[in-house]
Amino acid sequence: MRKVILLVVMMLAICFALAVNNASAKEDKWSRLVEESGRVLSEVQQMPDESIPEDLLKSCQAIAVFPNTLSGGFGIGGKYGQGVIMIRDEKTGQWSSPAIFTIAGVSLGWQIGGQGTDFILLIMNRRSVGGLLQGKLKLGADAAVAAGPVGRDAAASTDIQLKGGILTYSRSRGLFAGVKLVGDVITQHWDGDKELYGKKLSAREILLENKAKMPKCADSLLSILGKYPYKK
Repeated sequence: MRKVILLVVMMLAICFALAVNNASAKEDKWSRLVEESGRVLSEVQQMPDESIPEDLLKSCQAIAVFPNTLSGGFGIGGKYGQGVIMIRDEKTGQWSSPAIFTIAGVSLGWQIGGQGTDFILLIMNRRSVGGLLQGKLKLGADAAVAAGPVGRDAAASTDIQLKGGILTYSRSRGLFAGVKLVGDVITQHWDGDKELYGKKLSAREILLENKAKMPKCADSLLSILGKYPYKK
C-alpha cells in the first residue's frame, strides 16, 4: 500500500513538471505560483464568516500557501502540491521573500482523476520556523499541528497559538475550513527557487538571510499580508 501511495504522489509531481519546457517558461511558472498564492489568500480573507481570524495573521511567524494541491487515488491515495512560504522578521515584522516548497502526503477518500485543494498554513512560533529553515518539516512530528479556527471574529485562544505550532486550513469547492494535516511533509523545492531567483539558494538564505531580492510577483501577497501588522 505504501508503494502505491508513493507512486500516486510521484505521478502527481510529474503532472506539475510537464508544464514547462525552457528557462523563461520555468521562471514564469514560479512567478505565477507566487501570484496564485496571493490570490488564494486574498479570496479567503474576503469571506467575513469563513476567513482566518485577523489576530492570527497579525501574530503568526510564517505563512505557507499551497494553491491547487492535487489528490488522487482510490480510498487511500496521495497528494502533492507546490506553494510558497514567507516568514516574518522577529524584530521588524517585515516579510521575507517567498521560498518555493512542496507538500506531499496521504489523502483519504475516493479521488478519481485528481482533485485540487488550496491549503494555507500559519506557523505560530519560531520553533516550528526552524524546521522550515532546514528545508524540510513533517507536520505532526517536527511541529504540532491543529485545525485553525475560522471566522473574522472567531476567538483565537492563547492555547491554540501556543500549543498549535502550525494552524492549517483548506479550501475545496468553495468551502474553507480548518483541517488537521498530520503526516504531510513540507520540503524546499530547490529547482523552483533556483529558477525563480536565478541562482541556487537554501531556504535559510531566502527566508532568514535575505539573500533573495523580493520578486515583483510577490506584490499581491505583500499587499494582503500588509493589512495585518505584526502583533508580538
